[in-house]
Amino acid sequence: MAALNLTDLFKDGGTIVWPILLCGIFGLGIAVERFFFVYFQAAIDSVRFMDNVQRHVLDGQTDAALRLCNSEPSALLPRVLKAALLHANRSEGEMSRAVEEATRATTPLLGRRLSFLPMIANAATLLGLLGTIQGLVVSFHSVGAATADARSSELAEGIAVAMYTTFLGLAVAIPVLVVHSFLAAKANSTLDDIDHYGLKIVNLLLACREGRAATPDAPLANVEG
Repeated sequence: MAALNLTDLFKDGGTIVWPILLCGIFGLGIAVERFFFVYFQAAIDSVRFMDNVQRHVLDGQTDAALRLCNSEPSALLPRVLKAALLHANRSEGEMSRAVEEATRATTPLLGRRLSFLPMIANAATLLGLLGTIQGLVVSFHSVGAATADARSSELAEGIAVAMYTTFLGLAVAIPVLVVHSFLAAKANSTLDDIDHYGLKIVNLLLACREGRAATPDAPLANVEG
């Protein structure tokens, strides 16, 4: 392994190396873009943000709660809370439908292009396998067709193609799958927060409207619709 270098890999790995490399480039680009969006743009400190929104709502300052949501335009949770706040004076059904529609709109944003990562990992693995088969075919053909002096050299070249493509395919596929697992877990966690606090804001607004929110310091968990 210590003797392996990129020059040997691309020189001796055969033509299959290049499609595998292309998979790696696409996988890296998608992973970086999704990581930035899921962890930085879409995410927010849900507990702290909801606590601030709750405080404004319990103080009767719905406009301040809306301004707070507007101050985080890229995050997804504020969009759902904003939908409820904009329908605070409507019926429970209308408010719930507004929250549900906003929640549904956030789901594709979090999952966008994530499904490409497992596909890229599978393609890289299969291309590595294809290169392995190609190398073995070259090796077996060389044993039968080459002269005795050339057999060892031809055999080594075929085995090099087989091993290099297998190595590169796995080297691309494994990190892509690991990154996909982290991104999917974070996306699911964000969706869980959106579902949870979307229901809570509806309950809170209904409780306030019905006069059942006793004090501004009452915890959200104790305010039910």
